[in-house]
Amino acid sequence: MANILSVDNLTHNWGDIRLFSNIFLGLEEGQKAALIARNGAGKTTLLNIIAKKLIPDNGEVTIRNGIKTAYLTQDPQIEGYKTVVEALFSSDNPVLKLISEYEQAIVKDNQQKIALLIEKMEHAHAWDYESRIKQILSELKITNITQKISQLSGGQIKRVALATALINEPDFLILDEPTNHLDLDMINWLENYLSRSRSTLMMVTHDRFFLDIVCNSIFEIDNEKLYLYQGNYSYFLEKREERIFQKNQEIEKVRNLLRKEQDWMNRMPQARATKAKYRINAFYELKDIAHQRIEEQDLELNNDTQRLGNKVINIEKISKSFNGNEYIKNFTYKFAKGEKIGIVGKNGIGKSALLNIITGDLKQNSGTIDIGETVVIGYYRQEGMKLDDSKRVIDVISEIADVIHTKNSTITAAQLLRYFLFPNEMHYVQVRCLSGGEKKRLYLMTVLMKKPNFLILDEPTNDIDIQTLTVLEEYLASFQGCLLIVSHDRYFLDNVINNLFVFEGNGIIKNFPGNYSQYIENKNNISSTKKVVAKSKISLPKEKLNDVKPQKLTFKEKQELAEIELKIENLENEKKTIENKINSGSLLPEQLKIESIRLDIIIKELNLLEERWMELELKIENFNALIG
Repeated sequence: MANILSVDNLTHNWGDIRLFSNIFLGLEEGQKAALIARNGAGKTTLLNIIAKKLIPDNGEVTIRNGIKTAYLTQDPQIEGYKTVVEALFSSDNPVLKLISEYEQAIVKDNQQKIALLIEKMEHAHAWDYESRIKQILSELKITNITQKISQLSGGQIKRVALATALINEPDFLILDEPTNHLDLDMINWLENYLSRSRSTLMMVTHDRFFLDIVCNSIFEIDNEKLYLYQGNYSYFLEKREERIFQKNQEIEKVRNLLRKEQDWMNRMPQARATKAKYRINAFYELKDIAHQRIEEQDLELNNDTQRLGNKVINIEKISKSFNGNEYIKNFTYKFAKGEKIGIVGKNGIGKSALLNIITGDLKQNSGTIDIGETVVIGYYRQEGMKLDDSKRVIDVISEIADVIHTKNSTITAAQLLRYFLFPNEMHYVQVRCLSGGEKKRLYLMTVLMKKPNFLILDEPTNDIDIQTLTVLEEYLASFQGCLLIVSHDRYFLDNVINNLFVFEGNGIIKNFPGNYSQYIENKNNISSTKKVVAKSKISLPKEKLNDVKPQKLTFKEKQELAEIELKIENLENEKKTIENKINSGSLLPEQLKIESIRLDIIIKELNLLEERWMELELKIENFNALIG
């Protein structure tokens, strides 16, 4: 395949910090690549350089002539005075301009212009193009194309910018955190769209499921160097571990050699002045290599939570509506210590409203919330991060506590910053100089340092690098308090939560005991059962009835049917009992885990029994239909 992008000998600095040095990168037509690195390592900077939005300190970027490029930035900037339709069709593409005129003529109900444009659309073969655009807008829930950009939320602007990038059908698509502000349905659609697309892709994303499905190669920035892995995320994890292991062995060999050279340097001061200059130079080169980092620096979040009593938060029949739309309807739940609950649902369906009602930032229309006396809420907000840009990083932490007590030790603010992957040289940097992900990481520190025992995280994975997410997952897995998370990151949910609140719309919130993958599996099983039921109700055409020989149930099948019906009844009763226990909020964490595992087993058994029951019932119905 033809090469469309070449990055040669690229070097760039951020102030006094070198981001990457003498790196090379190439993309072939149709290649779908992801860029992985820690926050602040230069991911967005490299994308900006590739997109020609930033001039590098050294090196060259070449995009093949005739290649149409689109770039979705992390925080898109669109002029506020524009309408959505003007932003969407701001391309030089003549077909897009024609479709834009047509759409605006429809909005203004200009029949004369519509008639004229219909003819032009026919001539330009624009109808298929318009149909595809309408599908993209529909999937991204962009419905009001006459609305001003200034009236949209940050998430809506991001979706408009994503739609703009996609409808231009670029040859080369650059995406910086494309799944931010998308709900799970949108993410699934975008996965399929990009997987089928012929566009060459370079993207930064924290969504590991998304990355695994879409990308076939991964570039990693580490210690100013760029490494290529020809495979998906699972392949990357395996090969990266091998690379680090090999690098560790090389450094250890160099350190052993350095000890001998150090001894030589110490014993022969006169020789150093007049002889063996090459050996002296080699000594300093060895010293540089030996001081390289051997292991990944782990983010150790093991600080204690404040004591949480038996009574946590009891919610009783709360309801909330805005402008005639019902978001929460008669929702009741008793939170228990040790519960880790995920919240999923479409954007704008009321997830954040529930969080804000729990924290007291929003008042419910009806119902009550009773919060235990020992409950200390920590709230990591999706919007409204409050950090003083003029302060230094270390001052932000020191103002909360100079010393932090963990389970096993006492550490200083500077040590804690290093645990959070802020090296010493960044401690005295002003907050305004941090990347978006670094600010989010610092903000997360300020929430966790206050030792909450009821932790609420609203989209914590947005703009956070994968390395930080991995360690955050480990911390949350051992968190002793109560956890409530809104997230569209399926990998994160699977690794952290043991229960789900599913927002289905019209105020309905369903409780599912299990993680996200178990929920999807259960949902698919229910969907399959419904299809079997629908199929069983279809009568055979009369002309076919005469060709089919009637088949009665055998004696063994009749016995099997009776046993299945009894088993289903018993399992349904047990399922209901367990669900009531789980929803009561009275179970201890270990009991909750045991009951949840049993419930998952029951659901799977019921699915198998119901499928067999449907087969036997279908056989009876067909026999009855045949004999009239």
